[in-house]
Amino acid sequence: MERVQGIGGLFFRAEDPGALSRWYAEHLGIDPPPASYDTSSWRQNGGATVFSGLSADSGHIPAGKSWAVTFRVADLAAMVRQLEAAGIPVDRDDEAYPNGLFASLLDPEGNSIQLWQPAGADS
Repeated sequence: MERVQGIGGLFFRAEDPGALSRWYAEHLGIDPPPASYDTSSWRQNGGATVFSGLSADSGHIPAGKSWAVTFRVADLAAMVRQLEAAGIPVDRDDEAYPNGLFASLLDPEGNSIQLWQPAGADS
């Protein structure tokens, strides 16, 4: 069976796409979409990815929103410090799970972001 190789894009509605793109670039290091086809898109490191639907009443996604994204990070503590230094509130989960460490935050438009430092089979 032919299989996809990974996620090639994540698209969502935004009130101010330009401002949101700049926020993700400044605080998470995600390059905005290229201005031309001659420029490469943001490249992520290979690694584990969970692709799953959640129940309609899941607390993992804020009410009124329909998506959430989890980003892998190498050093969760460093990323949390960086975000908090920029005045961005982060809710760090103090439990060390078998699959890693987690923290949560919202982007400027209230979309759910989870940061994940993988461990175990996913590291």
